[in-house]
Amino acid sequence: MGKNKLARWTELGSYDNVIQPEIGDVTGKDHPIKGRWNRELFKNKNPIVLELGCGKGEYTVGLANNFRHKNFIGIDIKGARMWRGAKTANEQKLPNVAFLRTRIEFINSFFSEDEVDEIWITFPDPHPGGRNSNKRLTSPWFLNSYRLFLKDKGIIHLKTDNKELYEFTGKVLSYNSLETIRSMNDLYAEKIDRILSIRTHYEKIFLDEGLKINYLSFRLDKKKIIENASVKAKSE
Repeated sequence: MGKNKLARWTELGSYDNVIQPEIGDVTGKDHPIKGRWNRELFKNKNPIVLELGCGKGEYTVGLANNFRHKNFIGIDIKGARMWRGAKTANEQKLPNVAFLRTRIEFINSFFSEDEVDEIWITFPDPHPGGRNSNKRLTSPWFLNSYRLFLKDKGIIHLKTDNKELYEFTGKVLSYNSLETIRSMNDLYAEKIDRILSIRTHYEKIFLDEGLKINYLSFRLDKKKIIENASVKAKSE
């Protein structure tokens, strides 16, 4: 590990707005922060919004700056990247920002029922190919995980440069009759509001390469088990 990376790891561990559990602390059990984010970390009752796969935390910090009446938590497993967002949040003295270093697969160990109001998924790994579709953060497996802590009809946002992921997600929504709020296959070809104009490190790279940015927002029905159409069809 390089000196700069090691220094970032050390600095990240000193931040009060960062939680870094060991895998053994959340495998098959809950973390102590579960159900207590507002009471113990943010010290308020404001809505909680997650950014999954936050990378350097640009979107988490950008959202927090624009919406001071909400609390934002960036989640990623890459601590060296997350350091940048956590450091910026501290430098800007943003009280409504926190970061959680963990795998998304363990997310239910950190949030209790109805604790989260909204989710952003910004440029996640698209996991191309049919065999890897269940690894996508908008796959039925993950959506069913989010149902356990997202408030009923809570909004999920997806920004991606990957057409396959965008279309896959649209099919999941259509098959499960989930309410689509907005769907754009070329985000910047339309007039957009400030919440969508926040750009991540990777988004800037994709735009420089001339790639189109796709956007989807939809509501997740808490009582509806999300199914995978292709899997169900094979079993019938």
